[in-house]
Amino acid sequence: MIRSHVLVCGGTGCTASGCKNVIAAFETAIKDNNLENEIKLVTTGCHGLCSIGPIVVIYPDAVFYAKVTPNDVGEIVREHLMKGRPVKRFVYDEALHGKTALSLNDTPFYRNQTRIALKNCGIIDPEDIEEYITADGYQALGKVLTEMKPEEVIDVIKDSGLRGRGGAGFSTGRKWELAATPVSDKKYVCCNADEGDPGAFMDRAVLESDPHSVIEAMIIAGYAIGSDEGYIYVRAEYPIAVNRLEIAISQARKMGFLGKDIFGSGFNFDITIRLGAGAFVCGEETALMTSIEGKRGEPRSRPPYPANKGLFGQPTILNNVETYANIAQIILNGADWFKSIGTEKSNGTKVFALGGKITNTGLVEIPMGTTLRKIVEEIGGGVPNGKKFKAAQTGGPSGGCIPASLADTPIDYDNLIAIGSMMGSGGLIVMDEDTCMVDIAKFFLDFTVDESCGKCVPCRIGTKRMYELLEKITSGNGEMEDLDKLEALGNHIKNASLCGLGQTAPNPVLSTIRYFRNEYEEHIKDKKCSAGVCKNLLKYIILEDKCVGCTACAKVCPTGAISGEVKKTHVIDQTKCIKCGACQQKCRFDAIIKK
Repeated sequence: MIRSHVLVCGGTGCTASGCKNVIAAFETAIKDNNLENEIKLVTTGCHGLCSIGPIVVIYPDAVFYAKVTPNDVGEIVREHLMKGRPVKRFVYDEALHGKTALSLNDTPFYRNQTRIALKNCGIIDPEDIEEYITADGYQALGKVLTEMKPEEVIDVIKDSGLRGRGGAGFSTGRKWELAATPVSDKKYVCCNADEGDPGAFMDRAVLESDPHSVIEAMIIAGYAIGSDEGYIYVRAEYPIAVNRLEIAISQARKMGFLGKDIFGSGFNFDITIRLGAGAFVCGEETALMTSIEGKRGEPRSRPPYPANKGLFGQPTILNNVETYANIAQIILNGADWFKSIGTEKSNGTKVFALGGKITNTGLVEIPMGTTLRKIVEEIGGGVPNGKKFKAAQTGGPSGGCIPASLADTPIDYDNLIAIGSMMGSGGLIVMDEDTCMVDIAKFFLDFTVDESCGKCVPCRIGTKRMYELLEKITSGNGEMEDLDKLEALGNHIKNASLCGLGQTAPNPVLSTIRYFRNEYEEHIKDKKCSAGVCKNLLKYIILEDKCVGCTACAKVCPTGAISGEVKKTHVIDQTKCIKCGACQQKCRFDAIIKK
């Protein structure tokens, strides 16, 4: 009889941290101690707290072990699994509160979340369909096919207020309704799992942890609009997600959830996986469909919209992974339940990938309307190393930078747009006082320039001109009129670009000019970067009162820019200095500063 379950995170983050070796160590230790009939070892998907992997959680105790190594496993098996005594020195230490958290729910990271899309993540084996079924899996599909008409399904999704979690936040139910209306012999259901935003990994984590939730939702969507075929477009750089999707689809077919006459209802539906090559523009719905068709991934003019003429010219719906991950729960629990979470116009929860200058890097799901401050300071554990929170970027290259002064803004679709950002797919990058906001704007714009498909002039040429202006400013050659040019160009690109990616490309620049104009002016007028990031505006200086003349800095300088006699103050020739920082790193007396 199984008395304990050992759950080891097998998501991408923990895999990179060595979870496979931890799993192998548990297998050996369980076998060596003859515990095969008492202990079940389960490889799960992402638990969310990626910064402290590999993660091991032991149930029914819900004891949460962090940064587990193969060498730790033997002691955990002997002490915890055999003697019932958790090994506290391996347990996740919630240092901010001065206590050791044995259970997940004891930690601010988890107790402040409401999990719907991530309901099964880190809880079930994603490669075992029976575990998904045990967690109410495919019950929503059974209810839909045996008790509901297609229009009733659409009404429930509309009434729930679920908005697309992939970017613009369009009503999911309304999208399904528009695709259900046209009369056609063929319709398609598509899933956008491309997820190209820097720092975003929400969709990847759901596919790695709970692939059946997406499959079930796509079947329900197919029934609602009258489609018998679906496509999941997932980037090839997600090998674990792709593998688990393939396993899940195969298992669903064997169980009769995919294929002909599902639940004896006469309804047919099947799913095909299409691998993307990593083009950012293929996250745009029409470019994604063009890529599925085997053509170059470029956006199409709209109208006609995909609901009327989408994939292969047929009526099509496209939702992203997180949107689909909400569907089954809405069907089972009802529209009113979903509307009770979040805000009036932004119902439910939102999954964010927390990254950047934050203590708890990872995946979180919070009710819409949660403030940025709560996400950063409580769930995220605050900014490390005693630094001050400066800004957060939401929506990736399509979003904007939110300053710390707006940290109490409730995070939902409308509030983010009002302050110059957007929800996007859910990347949330935190920046501290050492971040140069001009450089951040240049980083995101550089990404957009590189990823532009080139089909329309405003995006192809306009973003390049904006980037050149930012290069000019960060190199110390900027002029005040460059700010006017950036704003004018940005607004032209927003209004004239063909697709949503081009239309939102200027957001990082426009939002940083709006909230951090003083930094732009400092770069232009004072030829200075206070954050010490823009190399051409930096100076490394040796302090006379601290330099002991040890010559260590001169020895590591690659250009011979540092001179001075032994035991005497050294100096840096600014005309030779390439701002590499090697001298500062080598100095043991804090005698070298950058200004």
